[in-house]
Amino acid sequence: MPKSIKPSPTPDPRPRKPPAEGAITAAQSMRRFGRSLPMSLLKAHEAVLSTFVPHLRAHDLSTQQWRVMRALAEKEPQDISELARACSLLRPSVSRILQNLETRGIAVRQPCARDSRRTLVSITAHGRELIARLAPESEARYQYIEAQFGRENLELLYTLLNQLSESLDQPPPPFGSLTGEQQS
Repeated sequence: MPKSIKPSPTPDPRPRKPPAEGAITAAQSMRRFGRSLPMSLLKAHEAVLSTFVPHLRAHDLSTQQWRVMRALAEKEPQDISELARACSLLRPSVSRILQNLETRGIAVRQPCARDSRRTLVSITAHGRELIARLAPESEARYQYIEAQFGRENLELLYTLLNQLSESLDQPPPPFGSLTGEQQS
């Protein structure tokens, strides 16, 4: 039975010991670790990946390799920088992944006709066949997540995560410019 999204819990009502006169400890001035956005996103990321890893391992693929394959299947050819951005991976990681995928006949690199400094990457027919074979399994994993979390919750989560990404798309302010930041 899907769980519905519940409002955030109220702040911890437990009284804290007052710090020594005039001192505020780091733990008291920060939000609780359980309410850390990076940690919450990381935990959710790990929970979702643990759902997909078994089916990818059964086909000798890593989650990063699958990500690169999916990105190439949706838009090709791409240069390594575009692919790295699309997959949220570092360029050296994408290069290493591509070496493996090329060796297995899943992807191919070719020089760019307009700019000899660029290399373009495409997925091969074998790579497309592999994606077609794995697609029903992947969709079954998504259906499992929907069954556990709820379709409406999942749609809301996609919307909220996209809004969060878009709202933080600009470079953050330099350190020291926000209230509460002190440069040493």
